[in-house]
Amino acid sequence: MYPIIAFIIGSIPIIYLSWRSLGSPKNHGFFRFFAWEFMLWLLIINVPFWFKDPFSWHQILSWLLLIGSIYPVVDGLYRFKVAGRINRARNDSTLFGFEHTTSLVTTGIYRFIRHPMYASLLYLTLGIALKNPTPDSLFLAFLASWMLVRTVLREELENLKYFGEEYREYMKHTKRFVPWLF
Repeated sequence: MYPIIAFIIGSIPIIYLSWRSLGSPKNHGFFRFFAWEFMLWLLIINVPFWFKDPFSWHQILSWLLLIGSIYPVVDGLYRFKVAGRINRARNDSTLFGFEHTTSLVTTGIYRFIRHPMYASLLYLTLGIALKNPTPDSLFLAFLASWMLVRTVLREELENLKYFGEEYREYMKHTKRFVPWLF
């Protein structure tokens, strides 16, 4: 019963943040909602294993991924604030406030990867899954990752539409999630 109640309570802020996007399946926020929901369920089922067997290979790798997920999101948000020229007049009510950029951000971590905040969520998802690497955890991590990739693919279409050729050129020189690899 606890997991279901925790899921319902955890879903309330996710729904609140995502409600504008839920009516628009062609928007990147639509897929992000489902990624967050899968991540929430993954977190809930793995909480009991968070500190069990702390020196096992999967726990050590989990902590490395969890800690490593901090830098991309922090630098990504900072770069949006510094270089993104946020303008609420950008006409898209489904965007979060920091997403209302009118200038393509290509500095800091954005020199190496196009989606550091989603990369951070991917690392976080895998880190949580490795707390208890069972088939259920790995399946939920797969679903969350799949939704995050769908989110990014949709966001790239939106960015191409908004930034045009500048974004197309940027895509040629950066990877999506992992510098020089993926």
